Amino acid sequence: MALFSEIDEVAYFVGGCVRNSLLDVPVSDLDISTPVRPELTLKLAKDAGLKAIPTGIEHGTVTVIADGEPFEITTFRKDVETDGRRAVVAFSTHMEDDARRRDFTMNAIYADASGEIIDPLGGLPDLRAGRVRFIDDPHLRIKEDYLRILRFFRFYAWYGDHSAGLDPDGLAACASHLDGLATLSRERVGAEFIKLLSALSPDQAIGAMDQSGVLNALLPGASTKAFFLLTAFETRPNPILRLAALGNFDVSELLRLSKVQCREYDTYRDLAAGTKRLAEIAYRETADVARAVACLRSAFFEQPVSPDVEADIAKGDRARFPISAADLMPEMRGPALGSALKTAEQAWIESGFTLDRHALITRAKGE
Repeated sequence: MALFSEIDEVAYFVGGCVRNSLLDVPVSDLDISTPVRPELTLKLAKDAGLKAIPTGIEHGTVTVIADGEPFEITTFRKDVETDGRRAVVAFSTHMEDDARRRDFTMNAIYADASGEIIDPLGGLPDLRAGRVRFIDDPHLRIKEDYLRILRFFRFYAWYGDHSAGLDPDGLAACASHLDGLATLSRERVGAEFIKLLSALSPDQAIGAMDQSGVLNALLPGASTKAFFLLTAFETRPNPILRLAALGNFDVSELLRLSKVQCREYDTYRDLAAGTKRLAEIAYRETADVARAVACLRSAFFEQPVSPDVEADIAKGDRARFPISAADLMPEMRGPALGSALKTAEQAWIESGFTLDRHALITRAKGE
């Protein structure tokens, strides 16, 4: 920030870092907005010995690294043309131009280096009241970027006053532009939806998405019944498990989730639909996976989670198969050895992990 004051220019923190600081919740991205053109920002940073990267210089953004922290510094902008996915922008010297191209009033609050708040669009009262409100006309804001439909629900899940409900004008505007969701990249949709599902209490947001048609536009055939039960049973937020409760989808295609996330989703769905006992799941997977499956099964069957669940999971989590290939050699080798070990292990699991080493070796060797 001192770089700009040295040339008598202004710069302001803006967006999520200001919003989250005011809410006293963790800050991740550090964004700075200034009337200074990006080429000058680059020069100022480099002259000061700071690493500066022209990450989006054509759009006015330069990333400057200070004390190991990345700061995204962007010139005040105003939209010239938008198509619902990207915008043609022009640089501006006015903060209000920059503020009006943002999505929600709570994201258009600025702070200078001393911490003084500048609130050109009245976002501070909305933030304090938990109102997620589009800036000016919600229809225009959505048509600038259709991802704002999902962001509307995500921000309500994270920052909204759940006793007051969603902003009706914003909700109506989202329902009016469902077709725009199809123009978005699946990667952007997936990333935004997982952020929404990571909120502590996303129930109202998901319910409103369902009622407005947004949920079915993203995930055809989605059902919220098991989802609402799951959030009552779960012990901590798990976005992939919550997604599994919404239905059976090709999440790789619809949401472009990572391979790890897709495997996790498929594991929950397959195990919840299967008949493996929780102890075996804990043994073969992890205790956390077994707990997740227990909650998902309870949600699907509309039954409370059994009080015996933790004991069953702990038994499987502690279990260690007492024999190895070396115990069956040299009498057995190759495929026969692998098959014998597998058969013995399954028998041991079905015994409740009670068969001892001698019994297992005897069974595996067919003695």
